[in-house]
Amino acid sequence: MILRQDEVVDDIVCRPAQPHELAAVAELRWQWVQELYGTPDTMLDGFVPRFVAWAQEAESSHRCMVAVRDEVVIGMAWLAITQRVPHPRTFERMSGDVQCTYVVPEERDRGLGGELIETVLAWARDLGLERVTVHSSDRAVSAYSRLGFEASPRLLQVEVGQGRAG
Repeated sequence: MILRQDEVVDDIVCRPAQPHELAAVAELRWQWVQELYGTPDTMLDGFVPRFVAWAQEAESSHRCMVAVRDEVVIGMAWLAITQRVPHPRTFERMSGDVQCTYVVPEERDRGLGGELIETVLAWARDLGLERVTVHSSDRAVSAYSRLGFEASPRLLQVEVGQGRAG
């Protein structure tokens, strides 16, 4: 079951987040960190308004796709868009990075995460992005692989930060 933007299947729709849903998206992000690392240092009531303000300010570079059932946000996936250095043949170039894909625990293992990613990839194609990358959890590697993501010997990374926030 593949959902397209604003298509309803089994009463779930995957579509771009609406401004009034950003608080719910912030709560999902907080819940995800709590699930992985324990209760965050920042309490939920302090995190939500800061996250909403960040999402509004970062709207041009970070776009959020949500999965919604009965007007309740049950999943999210972000597409971070980066301008690339111009090339003589293609001056305007952009790439994307899938970030913060999360589905509430009670909705997992039904393919909803894959549907969110498929919708994000359709969005990336519509935007004309050259490529989309992802830094996946071990649990999700097979799901990303099924959707066409491949390991690349040319895509390397180095951890330069002092801590890992997830």
